[in-house]
Amino acid sequence: MFPERRLRRLRRRGIRELLSEVHLSKTDLVYPIFIDENIRERVPIATMPGQYRYPVDEVSAVAERISATGVGALLLFGIPACKDAVASSAFSPDGVIQQAIPRIKEAVPEMVVITDVCGCEYTDHGHCGIIGDTPHGRDLLNDPSLELMGKIAVSHANQGADIVAPSCMLDGMVAVIRRSLDRAGHQETLIMSYSTKFASSFYGPFRSAAHSSAVFGDRTTYQLNPANAREAFRESEIDMAEGADILMVKPAGMFLDILAEVVSLGLPVAAYQVSGEYAMIRAAAAQGWIDEKSAIMESLICMKRAGADLIITYFAEEVAGWL
Repeated sequence: MFPERRLRRLRRRGIRELLSEVHLSKTDLVYPIFIDENIRERVPIATMPGQYRYPVDEVSAVAERISATGVGALLLFGIPACKDAVASSAFSPDGVIQQAIPRIKEAVPEMVVITDVCGCEYTDHGHCGIIGDTPHGRDLLNDPSLELMGKIAVSHANQGADIVAPSCMLDGMVAVIRRSLDRAGHQETLIMSYSTKFASSFYGPFRSAAHSSAVFGDRTTYQLNPANAREAFRESEIDMAEGADILMVKPAGMFLDILAEVVSLGLPVAAYQVSGEYAMIRAAAAQGWIDEKSAIMESLICMKRAGADLIITYFAEEVAGWL
């Protein structure tokens, strides 16, 4: 004990860095991008300063730019030209994501392409699948929506997606997607499940960027209650049993306790630093209230400390530059 034991010795400059228990690497990072079928040049996203919606023709250049930083994976979100009640453009062979994947693979063959599998950006009602009447009112129908997710996943794999990432929080989604992929000959395509996804207030900037806000109700009947830790763990446990290759906790920064629990299941785990977390750091830094670089790096290091193998973050490009 003191005075013989002095833990501050471990924090001397030079020694502190040498003894860091957690290290962030470029290979930990995944960069999410928005691809908009309706535009011909990039459009700034007002709610997410520094981020853009890109036209399909620009995705090759984006992939090359990101690859040059050392980041090796992209997560694709699409904004289609046409929306309908059943998200038909989400699985169309010439849909926005289906056009983008081959362009990326041709430009940067080694880039890992991850695709979001959901209906919210493609439905005219903004919910994640098929809507219908239930005993509790109009809502997302679970089982009819499962076939839709299987078709979306296969359409992405057909174009060369390495990983499909179902984000709709439907019961049984991983099992149905795994069967659909295998039947279509895509046994090597991975599933990164949004296995523990909370009904969070921090998705607002994303929904504005992706034009995916619900026109009625909300997503609380299918996304998790932020108050429920045991239920959150069970969701990931079930997705693992159904065949997920990678699990995910979303949002990450507000739920590091859940992230650490999910890591204990033994599968690779992705942490998603969502749009609201990104926007808060940007806004506070713009006001001079926090040091932007330090805050960004601290937020990501904390996710690594909780056990994340991958970090999906809109800061990926600039963080790779710092690293």
